[in-house]
Amino acid sequence: MFSPQELRQALTRRTFLTRSTTCLGGAALASLLNGRLSAAEDAPDLKSYGALPQLHFAPKAKRVIYLFQSGAPSHIDLFDPKPELTKRTGQELPSSVRGGQRITGMTSGQSQLLMVGPSNKFVRCGASGVEISELLPHTGKIVDDIALIRAMYTEPINHDPAVTFLLTGNQQPGRPTIGAWAAYGLGSVNKNLPEFVALLSGGGGQPLLSRYWGNGFLPGRYQGVQFRSSGDPVLYVNNPPGIDAGTRRDLLEGIQDLNRLELGAVGDPEIATRINAYEMAYRMQTSVPDLMDISKEPESVLQMYGAEPGKASYANNCLLARRLAERDVRYVQLYHRDWDHHGNLPNEIKRQCGLTDRASAALVTDLKQRGLLDSTLVIWGGEFGRTAYSQGKISPDNFGRDHHPRCFSVWMAGGGVKGGQVIGKTDDFGYNIVEDGVHAHDFQATILRLMGVDHTKLTYRYQGRDFRLTDVTGKVVEKLLA
Repeated sequence: MFSPQELRQALTRRTFLTRSTTCLGGAALASLLNGRLSAAEDAPDLKSYGALPQLHFAPKAKRVIYLFQSGAPSHIDLFDPKPELTKRTGQELPSSVRGGQRITGMTSGQSQLLMVGPSNKFVRCGASGVEISELLPHTGKIVDDIALIRAMYTEPINHDPAVTFLLTGNQQPGRPTIGAWAAYGLGSVNKNLPEFVALLSGGGGQPLLSRYWGNGFLPGRYQGVQFRSSGDPVLYVNNPPGIDAGTRRDLLEGIQDLNRLELGAVGDPEIATRINAYEMAYRMQTSVPDLMDISKEPESVLQMYGAEPGKASYANNCLLARRLAERDVRYVQLYHRDWDHHGNLPNEIKRQCGLTDRASAALVTDLKQRGLLDSTLVIWGGEFGRTAYSQGKISPDNFGRDHHPRCFSVWMAGGGVKGGQVIGKTDDFGYNIVEDGVHAHDFQATILRLMGVDHTKLTYRYQGRDFRLTDVTGKVVEKLLA
């Protein structure tokens, strides 16, 4: 009769590993628990390079805050003025402009593709005189600090593959997101908080999937950690009723002892990830509640953002992003839903701008006032643009726009970006790029470059191939660099 231990050894293919990887497992654990944390403790100047022995360039951006507008804001109505569209509203889009490009099934069946101009006026802002919509008065006040890319383009035509492509470099799920790559390559500089944090706001529209802040095939420790605005800031981080801190510590030590034994036996890196997660969770019990308590902020700061303590909102998340930046969290990604305006665009885009404009600008202003903007890259944008023609009928106060990957607008500020400029140009219809197009992979390569990383050299071997964020393409947008 086999004992439970003998039976387990007889049935598993890990017997060989059990006998041969104890030293390797121990080394991995020592590296994980001692090397990384010691490096973080000894690196107040943010020189914790994770998987990279050293950075390829002097970093301009030591951290990133990405304000992702899920659903795809209309570039035509916010950032790319097209007076010709206003003149031609109600006319058929010229076939020479479309050029046989594919469109979604939501408008391909329409008998006509009728052009429609911007829903609101554009105004010149700042010393640079960049034109943006009057729906964004607060963004207009920081226009000299931002670089507006009007010629971004991507490949997918529907939301999920487009979000996946922009954040991971591939349309198929399963690859690491930008934040996971940054955490993997650059490591942590705050042992009490994750390297990569996700914050969510908004409701309706396209769903937000957890793999949008996932680690893909990278070790699990590099996945983004979602911080919540209500209830437990992080799921299960608080002690359950009846368990005090001492009991929790004793319980954790017992679990960690078992995990260390198992790591030494089988050498599974995911066990090392679990060990690290338990330790991080314990430290977060004290660091996270203080971080999330925005009621400690001066009233003037709360008003600047439009934040309200205790409520879930985009404004609150922008303020939390600044607090995370102060604590040297490497990568913060805000996801705000409900920009998918296939109908009722004039009213809905006005509502979304009301929810996001003030706080987005406040974040840039606040970082600048605190001396953090030069070392913090702030990004604002969605997964693609919207069509020059209307989805459905056009009336004075109602029309919609379909998906448009051929061109869209994104802005960047701080972190080594040269502000007060516009990069790229689209045609008179906001339909095709005519100058300085920026592909999604170029965009990704530039983010890494600003963080001191050569995108071609940050790789991870998986299933016999060296993968990278930009796949096999991508070039840095030199005009963006200050």
